[in-house]
Amino acid sequence: MRLRPEILLSAYSQGWFPMAHEDGEIYWHEPDPRAILPLDAFHMPRSLRRALRRQLFEVRRDTAFTAVIRACAAPRPGRETTWINDEIIEAYHLLHRLGYAHSVETWRDGRLVGGLYGVALGGLFAGESMFSVETDASKVALVHLVQHLRANGFQLLDVQYTTAHLLRFGVIEIPAWVYQKRLAEALKAPAKF
Repeated sequence: MRLRPEILLSAYSQGWFPMAHEDGEIYWHEPDPRAILPLDAFHMPRSLRRALRRQLFEVRRDTAFTAVIRACAAPRPGRETTWINDEIIEAYHLLHRLGYAHSVETWRDGRLVGGLYGVALGGLFAGESMFSVETDASKVALVHLVQHLRANGFQLLDVQYTTAHLLRFGVIEIPAWVYQKRLAEALKAPAKF
């Protein structure tokens, strides 16, 4: 396996992350600018506040990591392939077993309906992907992730690239050199997922 845990952890500590491309090869990325979700300025849309009050979902952490990453990798209409191939799934499953990769899951009536996963290293949480099969399921997982990170001493929520979905929550882009400074500080934090 090319994506051994020590290689992945070293890459994250330097601001890099892997993605599989259509040719099946793994490429390393370090975007400039870099998208982050500021934990102290997280924006929750009003419609999502209402959904949270209705408590439609049960939220769990790290109870279905492999199911979450497989759901994130699953084809959807308009997106037949993703950057998550079998090698990525295997590597992150191993990182999860070692305590570095984590999932936040939303459940409804005993069924996994949404979630996200990422890598925790020091005070960094690098969000990798999210999925939803019910309205608001991944958004609720994101809200719970942010609350959990704040409560446990995390300083940096890296989301890598800006998407229309994440813009609603206050994502910002920063130059790579600023990201590197924030990353260095976050890695020193004694945060625990």
